[in-house]
Amino acid sequence: MIALLHDHGLLLEACDLDGRTPLLLASEHGRTEALFQLLPTSRSRRGRGRGRGARGARGEDDGLAGSPKIKRSKTVEQTYQKKTQVEHILLRPDTYVGSVEHQDESLWVWNDKKGEMDYRNISYVPALYKVFDEILVNAADNLQRDPKMKAIKVDIDRAKGRIKVWNDGKGIPIKLHKKYKVFVPELVFGHLLTSDNYDDSERKVTGGRNGYGAKLTNVFSKKFVIETAGGGKKYKQEWTSNMSKKGKPQITKGSSSASYTCVEFWPDLAKFGMKDLEADTVSLMMRRVYDIGGTSGDRCSVYLNGRKLNVKNFVDYCQHFHGEDGYAYAQINKRWQVLVARSDGDGFQQNSFVNAISTPKGGTHVNYVLDQLVDAISSKAAKQAGKGTEIKRVHVKSHLWLFINCLIENPAFSSQTKEQMTLKASQFGSSCSLPRAFIDEVLSNTGIVDAVIAEAQSKMTLQMDKNISKSSHGKRVLGVPKLEDANEAGGKLSKECTLILTEGDSAKALAVAGLAVLGRDKYGVFPLRGKLLNVREINQKALAENKEAMNIVKILGLSFDKKKLQDLRYGKVMIMADQDYDGSHIKGLLINFFHYFWPDLLRGNKGFLQQFVTPIVKATKDGHVIQFFTMVEYEKWKTKTRDGAGWKIKYYKGLGTSTAAEAKEYFGNIHDHRIDFKWKGSGENKLIDMAFNKGRSDDRKSWMNKYKEGTFVDHSKRAVSYEDFVNKELVQFSRYDLMRSVPSVMDGLKPTQRKVLYCCFKRNLRSDVKVAQLVGYVGEHSAYHHGEASLAGTIVSMAQDFVGSNNLNLLVPSGQFGTRAQGGKDAASARYIYTRLSAITRLLFSPLDDPVLEYQVEEGQKIEPYWYAPIIPMILVNGTEGIGTGWSTSVPNYNPLDIIANIRLFIKKKPVRAMQPWYRGFTGTIKPSGEKGKYDCLGAYTKTSTTILQITELPLRKWTQDYKEFLQSNMPGGDQKKAKLNIYDVREYHTERSVHFVVRMDGNKLKDAEKKEGIEVAMRLKTSINETNMVLFDNEGRITKYKSAKDIMQEFAKVRLKMYDRRKKYLIQKLTLEKELLGNRARFIAMIIAKKLHVNNRKKADVVKDLVKFKFRRFGDTTPPRTGFEYLLGMQILTLTLERKLELEKLYKSKGDELVRTKKTSIQQMWNDDLDKLEDAIRGIYQKEDAAREARSSGKKRKAGLDSGDDSKALKRPAASQPLAASLWKGAKGRGGRGRGRSRRGRGGSGRGEEDEEEEDEEEEAPVNEATEQLFGDVGRLTASLLKSPGGLGTRKRRRM
Repeated sequence: MIALLHDHGLLLEACDLDGRTPLLLASEHGRTEALFQLLPTSRSRRGRGRGRGARGARGEDDGLAGSPKIKRSKTVEQTYQKKTQVEHILLRPDTYVGSVEHQDESLWVWNDKKGEMDYRNISYVPALYKVFDEILVNAADNLQRDPKMKAIKVDIDRAKGRIKVWNDGKGIPIKLHKKYKVFVPELVFGHLLTSDNYDDSERKVTGGRNGYGAKLTNVFSKKFVIETAGGGKKYKQEWTSNMSKKGKPQITKGSSSASYTCVEFWPDLAKFGMKDLEADTVSLMMRRVYDIGGTSGDRCSVYLNGRKLNVKNFVDYCQHFHGEDGYAYAQINKRWQVLVARSDGDGFQQNSFVNAISTPKGGTHVNYVLDQLVDAISSKAAKQAGKGTEIKRVHVKSHLWLFINCLIENPAFSSQTKEQMTLKASQFGSSCSLPRAFIDEVLSNTGIVDAVIAEAQSKMTLQMDKNISKSSHGKRVLGVPKLEDANEAGGKLSKECTLILTEGDSAKALAVAGLAVLGRDKYGVFPLRGKLLNVREINQKALAENKEAMNIVKILGLSFDKKKLQDLRYGKVMIMADQDYDGSHIKGLLINFFHYFWPDLLRGNKGFLQQFVTPIVKATKDGHVIQFFTMVEYEKWKTKTRDGAGWKIKYYKGLGTSTAAEAKEYFGNIHDHRIDFKWKGSGENKLIDMAFNKGRSDDRKSWMNKYKEGTFVDHSKRAVSYEDFVNKELVQFSRYDLMRSVPSVMDGLKPTQRKVLYCCFKRNLRSDVKVAQLVGYVGEHSAYHHGEASLAGTIVSMAQDFVGSNNLNLLVPSGQFGTRAQGGKDAASARYIYTRLSAITRLLFSPLDDPVLEYQVEEGQKIEPYWYAPIIPMILVNGTEGIGTGWSTSVPNYNPLDIIANIRLFIKKKPVRAMQPWYRGFTGTIKPSGEKGKYDCLGAYTKTSTTILQITELPLRKWTQDYKEFLQSNMPGGDQKKAKLNIYDVREYHTERSVHFVVRMDGNKLKDAEKKEGIEVAMRLKTSINETNMVLFDNEGRITKYKSAKDIMQEFAKVRLKMYDRRKKYLIQKLTLEKELLGNRARFIAMIIAKKLHVNNRKKADVVKDLVKFKFRRFGDTTPPRTGFEYLLGMQILTLTLERKLELEKLYKSKGDELVRTKKTSIQQMWNDDLDKLEDAIRGIYQKEDAAREARSSGKKRKAGLDSGDDSKALKRPAASQPLAASLWKGAKGRGGRGRGRSRRGRGGSGRGEEDEEEEDEEEEAPVNEATEQLFGDVGRLTASLLKSPGGLGTRKRRRM
């Protein structure tokens, strides 16, 4: 019934309980009248003769005696009524000021006792809070009108129920309004729908908008007083009884300088269901005063109850909520202030203000800023977490606490309560594009990114655990076919079970064979496919999709979300990997896996992680077997046993080499092969993190450089600490990995490239061979232990000659080895392409240096040297790029002719000149960028009209296909997000070596681009080349960073000159021995002809005695039954003639002359002679390329023989009058007369005197009879055992970095 009365604008005043006294109703104006008298309330009368529709106001009897009743019919006048504006405001307050009912809500309020903001549940009346806020916002608006305003003072007298708001800004004009015949202050505060903001053509940034504002406060006040001063006058006026009674204005004379406005009011608390100003409401009002302090404090002071607020600016205000740490603030412009902090865990929070109006429900201004932040944070979090982690916008938003203070022109709100702004962003009158620096500050300082990632990963972790649990069925694990599960795993004896993780299926077979000794009840086996992922560097999706990692978790019964490690299916994990560098890495990755997710397994569970070690070498002698678990141990043993003389050596390349019988032997003595990992202390946390944390590359550099060669883990002990494993074993893999990625300063080659070159020299690869076949040869003859595809890629890259690849390709590309169209990725399969040594290669890597190089020996097999010694620094010729453990490197290409010129200056002891990068065939421009060590690389173009560009060269390493895609993305139908240029058409006239685009585009866009950033930048024809990261191994095997190409050249040249000294000493020694051998043979034949020496029909021992007596020197093998005189006694009868004696004497004299010339030639002259031949060859190649380029440009048909890959015609075989060069070529040809022999495999020899099988000749030698071949062809072989390389030809240990 009360609701019905309200609907008709009436209020229930009183009624008698018996229902017979008049019912008094009060209108909004306070008039009281008796409208009707209730009918008798007896049950019998209520029920007589009345239908269903005659019951109560809502059609039914409520059954309560004394309930007020009204007549069932009303007049038209009673039904349809008209209310004044004030009557409507009081009748429907929700429309204007919000609810007049108490409501409970958790809000930030000011705790005056503690002097801080509290977030707590309060009970307040929104309407009362709003009428207070209207007066407060008016004071703040005055600050926008009067920049000279200095103070806002607010007093809240709870005892008297009084509120006062005062500001010293410009007062309200004390003038009589000519139209409405009232003073302006009365018009503003006592007449509804009056405002100075109705002119929408004015762009104002104040809070008032609709003409209600302070009048609402007056309407809901028992007493309302306005006082203002200005222009030497003072105005005061009072209203009472909800603005129904108005007092007369009091205008007095005031100070001419005084200017202020003061509003004092006593809220009608009864209309808000209150008896006094409640504590919660006052706390909320105080918080609102602090809001004004935050939004206005930097321009004027704000006081509360006589005390100045300690809020100097917006940042101070925000810190009352989020604290002092972890925020980002920016004053975007004069109208926008934004502060971002991390939410306290209750989802998205925002404190926003529009023209000092609090907007607790946000609005378009909040969304405007929020969208920019969410986009930036989502992008950063997605990149940081990796592709696999799904970052949702709602997750990002839930971690944000956003504070905004803005000034908006003529704002529009969802209602008169102004809790939510609805104005479109395009009409704000200002913009708030967040600066990049501010966004970076948000990303780095607030911790929001980490929180977002953590939440996303937490959700994925839960999902991962759910997936894992689905694969378990009781005691057994399902869905892991290769698991050989222990019978007791997952049962009562789980803690006694051990899971053996093996490196591959072959190792699994070995373990299963060994378990025949131990049994299967407490041992399970699971093979790993390759290497486990480094879990510190991958995203959760990649981890969840990694079957190996997930299978290990399933098998062990682990959980990603469970911190307490109980009820595991296995109590221990044993790693069974090869005893090589990769095996060490697998152990390290598994340690990293457990340490990253379940560190307590390593810390508190003694012996949880173990390793099973097998020998890498076995030495057997007379039934006695010695096992070696590292090559370092084996090398030390060899030095003590004369290279293991008398011992049978067997190398175990992997676990698969061991037989089933050996496996049973290993497991039968498992205590000798099982080593526990033990935890020493917290320092090991940092060590493991250092080894695998991507962000600690600098620490890894120091770690690797501290390693001392020869240090290894002692496998005779039962336990090894994680510290020792990382510092003594894992570090060796990291160094090995680095060596595979970073070349040597001496030859510019990485190990795989060096192996390829070594095998090409060994095979004397002068005719074409399939790349696939060469891959097999390299794998067999150089102890290559990695994938064939990688090796084929290395061979292909060494033969490539397109622009941006090699300046001097060491191999010839016979077939499709790739072009600049795709940067070499368009090469054909290794099965279809052929290669051979380029003729220039042996001019760069002289065969005369082969004997003086230091070769490696692996598994008893002699392989490539530690580095070659080309005559110019090839690292500068062909450059390099690579990334290894802790280091990366990038060395650009330089002009070989400039390098040769600088080498000549070094030989003359003159300063070398600076060089800038140069690439063979590149027709663009390379010029210094102005920053040290950096160059700009520019393509070439011609602007043939205002709309057409002809692009004839691209920047280096920008491939034709990629550039074509860029151009097409700017054409109609392309990627419009990336498109900045309007390109209409693209025509292509490329060849396999050249680039030629004709681009037709929007002339205006082209002109604008040319003015703003230049055509090179706009068309992506500009890149950079750096000399700032030239990291290489020096000649001693130490990792070194070089500052410039000059530094590289200086170091190379010093070592190369020493190598020439070695070469000269070696040649003198070699020629001396060969001369002596030839002389002995001539003297032997002469003595037989002269019958001074008798050989026929005599015992060999007697003849040997005569040879010793006549002082013949022994050559060759002297091991019994050989005597060292076989080079004489084994000569055929046909050679014992006068003609052969004369030939030998002639050759003896020739050797003598060559020896004299060699002694007279300085090492500097030797180097210059080599440089002369190389320079001639290079110029010949370049001249042919220039001629071919001219022919192409002139449209002539390309002549035969101009292919830069086949430069053999430019490098003709030297004439016989050049003895050193002749011997160079002779040593590089077939078996006959090469001065090279065979020596036993694995023994130090004279360079090229090793395993000459499978060598090939491009040309056939002239026919040579056997006698002549025997006289001269074995000279090199017989003298090889007596030669000693000045540099030492034996093996050496890898030198420390």
